[in-house]
Amino acid sequence: MIISEDLLLKYGADFSDFQSGETIFSEGSDPNFYFQVFTGTVGLQNLFDDGKELIQNIMTTGECFAESFLFNTKPYNVTGIAITQCSILKLRKNDFYKLLEDNDHLSSMFLKYFSSCLYDKYFMMLNLAAADPINKIQAILNILKRDNNCKKPFSFQVPLTRQQIANLTGLRVETVIRTIKKMQTNDAVKIENGKIFC
Repeated sequence: MIISEDLLLKYGADFSDFQSGETIFSEGSDPNFYFQVFTGTVGLQNLFDDGKELIQNIMTTGECFAESFLFNTKPYNVTGIAITQCSILKLRKNDFYKLLEDNDHLSSMFLKYFSSCLYDKYFMMLNLAAADPINKIQAILNILKRDNNCKKPFSFQVPLTRQQIANLTGLRVETVIRTIKKMQTNDAVKIENGKIFC
């Protein structure tokens, strides 16, 4: 879901810059802004007591994130982290509501967007419940490739590190490395200069 930069600025959005590893918002805090990535990469994650991270989602340039929290009164149940240096467009919650009120077409676009997000969540839950690590990794790669409109084999360079794939799937990084090598042997992915193509 992308709202034009001009429209966001017209309703009072500001740019905020974050360094890699910096927290954008914390789990348990109140959602007060609509966020859209202008440049860079952002992750939504949970941190467990044992130090293990689970990445719920990764967003890049042009994508919004944590917007669903603006439609209820509950606090964030994830933490937003800048994975790379990034610039974020932030629009206050009340200004966001006004933007939607003035632009009906955006409300219907958000419904379609939320529907697509739910579809992907159900798809991921099904595949993450599978025991086979190949299924877990392939599910992530399929969604990424689809979202980037890449249909030809090995035409899409996966923009994730092996650690990020591990954090998204709940697998150990060693398991991800072994599994990707196995997937290469089975012609499911191609590896060139350490980059994964699917």
